[in-house]
Amino acid sequence: MKKSGYPESLQESLANVEKTRSERLKEAKKQKYFPKLSPDEYREVLEKYHPDYKPEERKPLQVGPNKGDMLQPELLAVLQGRPWLEPGSFEARLKSPDLSTDVLVIGGGGAGSAAALLAAENGADVLMVTKLRHGDANTVMAEGGIQAADLPYDSPYFHFLDVIGGGHFTNDKKLVRALVTDGPLVIKWLEDLGMMFDKEPDGTMKELKGGGLCRRRMHSSADMTGSEIMRVLRDEVRNREDKIRVLEFCAAIELLLDEDGAIGGAVFYNLDTEEYIVVKARAVILATGGSGRLHLHGYATTNHYGATGDGLALAYRLGVPLKNMKYAQFHPTGAVFPEQCVGMLITEKVRTLGGEPVNYHGERFCYPLEPRDVEASLFIRECLERGNGVVTPTGRVGIWLDSPMIDMLHGEGTVAKALAGKYLQFKRYGIDIAKEPMLIFPTLHYQNGGLEINEYGETKVPGLFAAGEVAGGVHGDNRLMGNSLLDTNVFGRRAGAKAAEFAKQRQEVKTLTLKHIEKYLKELEAAGIEPEIQSPVVLPDYRHQEVVEG
Repeated sequence: MKKSGYPESLQESLANVEKTRSERLKEAKKQKYFPKLSPDEYREVLEKYHPDYKPEERKPLQVGPNKGDMLQPELLAVLQGRPWLEPGSFEARLKSPDLSTDVLVIGGGGAGSAAALLAAENGADVLMVTKLRHGDANTVMAEGGIQAADLPYDSPYFHFLDVIGGGHFTNDKKLVRALVTDGPLVIKWLEDLGMMFDKEPDGTMKELKGGGLCRRRMHSSADMTGSEIMRVLRDEVRNREDKIRVLEFCAAIELLLDEDGAIGGAVFYNLDTEEYIVVKARAVILATGGSGRLHLHGYATTNHYGATGDGLALAYRLGVPLKNMKYAQFHPTGAVFPEQCVGMLITEKVRTLGGEPVNYHGERFCYPLEPRDVEASLFIRECLERGNGVVTPTGRVGIWLDSPMIDMLHGEGTVAKALAGKYLQFKRYGIDIAKEPMLIFPTLHYQNGGLEINEYGETKVPGLFAAGEVAGGVHGDNRLMGNSLLDTNVFGRRAGAKAAEFAKQRQEVKTLTLKHIEKYLKELEAAGIEPEIQSPVVLPDYRHQEVVEG
């Protein structure tokens, strides 16, 4: 008999899962699941168990357009942080910029790449600057799929209703309309660029139903959908070197205005040479991603190393309002064993294919495809209040995600093919997820809100655009599966095209200034705030304090 990759201390609970599996399988084949919660029960479980619904975990924002908003302390530290530059000592550098361009794209993930492509297609010279490598972004780490209503019995109307309901009716409806109407166009665009979607034997798209969806509309590429999207976008950007320049390992540390108050460019810090680079631009697109690496409430995260909320800090200092920042998304299924994988995303696709969440005793305790915030809250309740979680050797707690049910429902080999990435990842630690379940717990996953934009990605600052996770409004208070990859492409494309148009019509960029920093520092002083950190953070610091202090 093959030795399990799980330690002896977990074997009793594993035996419970195996013991109940045959009966649960019978129920699943009859499509009999644990009952869904009512809307009133949704609110009750969220307010009691979701990390972001606890008022004691928040403090008021004391400066800027969102003054008074109650936000997480980790986010407040970034928004009220100390700028890198001293206005008086850096002004001389602004008179002779190092580089200039029509459209400056800050960020090299899915939204930034889509924006760069559309800006170039619309006649602009484009400079893309990213603080890590081109493609090092949350896009490449997205797994489960991308939504679009393109099946005969579906429509953008149903997609719209799902998005609004999933966001608890707090979404910007104009943004949602743009998202769902552009969805089918984005799928065709990506496939035309060379993306390999999962297909049925007859060549039609294979589409699944995710949590909170009323129709099957989840397009995928195994469990590496974001990686496949990033592959084709990156290749396409690099194939257009005549119109798109790419500068890597340069972190944006400040945005620049001109003397008329329009965007004028940005200042970057080269992580290799430790030098500043001043870029003058007619239009700027922020595509800097989210803030998962701030580890809100101390949670582990699925996010890539550079997701430190830089774009929020930079634009907020210019006076761009924030929207829907009250609740971050905690994905229900993040790995808690093995220790090396803690926080790693386990795609919702596992549950769409029939993998069930069960507790220590192998019992069902919730409907497997509730909206993500509700599902995560139910997992937390089962572990921390009801005491039915599974404790790892290091003291972490989680529940089982019974992935072996997938092969039993769909045929042997389905797990290895449909969840290829996770299958190989767990194999490294001696765990065959086609034979043994995964141990999971909610993990910090997505920044639901962000900078306020219109349906073309425009912010209140003339010439400044935002797209992707850095922008807010489209998802409301909770994002549904598959809408992030759609969001990055829809609004990346829209922002790119509109920024190119803005750049063409703009006559000149006038004298560059840092006066907004002076104003911001006065606000901090008036509020009695002594900044805790330098902002933007750029990269997280995981050193122990004794190492930092020498």
